Amino acid sequence: MISGSIVALVTPMHEDGSVHWQDLEALVEWHIESGTTAIVPVGTTGESATIAVPEHCEIVDRVVRFANGRIPIIAGTGANATSEAIELTAAARDSGADACLLVTPYYNKPTQEGLFRHYEAIAEAVDIPQVLYNVPGRTACDMLPETVRRLSEIEQVVAIKEATGDISRTQEILELCGPEMIVYSGDDASACELMLTGAKGTISVTANVAPAQMAAVCKAAVAGNADEANALNEPLTALHDDLFLESNPIPVKWALMEMGKIGTGIRLPLTELSDPYHDKVRRAMRQAGVTAK
Repeated sequence: MISGSIVALVTPMHEDGSVHWQDLEALVEWHIESGTTAIVPVGTTGESATIAVPEHCEIVDRVVRFANGRIPIIAGTGANATSEAIELTAAARDSGADACLLVTPYYNKPTQEGLFRHYEAIAEAVDIPQVLYNVPGRTACDMLPETVRRLSEIEQVVAIKEATGDISRTQEILELCGPEMIVYSGDDASACELMLTGAKGTISVTANVAPAQMAAVCKAAVAGNADEANALNEPLTALHDDLFLESNPIPVKWALMEMGKIGTGIRLPLTELSDPYHDKVRRAMRQAGVTAK
C-alpha cells in the first residue's frame, strides 16, 4: 500500500511549451531525496488537459525510467472518453507504472451508472491497480459514495483520491467500502485532518514546492500523531490556499520557477501567475520555509 505524501507533479516546460526533460528528471530526483512516497505524472497539475496522447505516454514512460524503481509511479491516465482512458492506461502499464490515477470524465457529465461502466470498462481492459479521482470542482461531475462502493468490488480498483475536502464524505466512503479501499486526500487544505480521520495519504499540489515538509506532515498524520501533524502543517496552511489563487497549476509552476526548479513554460490557455499575486505566494513560501533562488 502506498501511503504518505504523493506529489501531483508539474510538467516542466520550455518557454515555447515543449516539455523540459532535464528539469523533469531533476524534479523526480528531488522528490526521491525529499521523502515523497510516490509521484503522479500528467495529472491535473501536470497539465494533462493540454498534452497530446503520444506526448502524455512519453512523459509517463520517462518518469518511470527516471525513477528506476526507487519510488512508485501512479500515472495520470484519466480522460473524458473511455476509449482514450483505456489507451493511456494500457500505455502506462506497458511503461511499468505501478498504478493509474483516473479522473472522472469531465465536461460530458455522465450519470452514476455511466461512471460505473466507464471504470469497469477500463478495469476489464487493463490489468493495473486503479485509483479513482473525484474532483467535482474541476470536472462538473461528482462520483457519489455509493458508486465508489460498487467500484470497490472490482479487483483493480484499489483507492480513491477524494478532492471535495469534505471530511464526512471520506468517512462515508470508508464505512461503505471497508478497509480494503484506500482513501487519499486530493485537497491540501483539509489533507491533514482527512489523514487523521482515516485517509492514508494525500496526492498533493503543495508537495511540489515543499516536499520534505509535506512528507513530514503525512508521516505524522497517517500514524495518528495529531499534535505533531497539526504543528507541522501549520506553516504550510497559507501555501495550501495560495497555490490556488489562480487555476492550478498556474501558482505552483510560478513558485517552482521562483525556486529555480523550472522555467517559465506553461501551455495556453493557462498563463503565468498574475503580478498582483506574486508577493502573496512569496509570503506563503517563506512561511512554509521555502526559499526562492
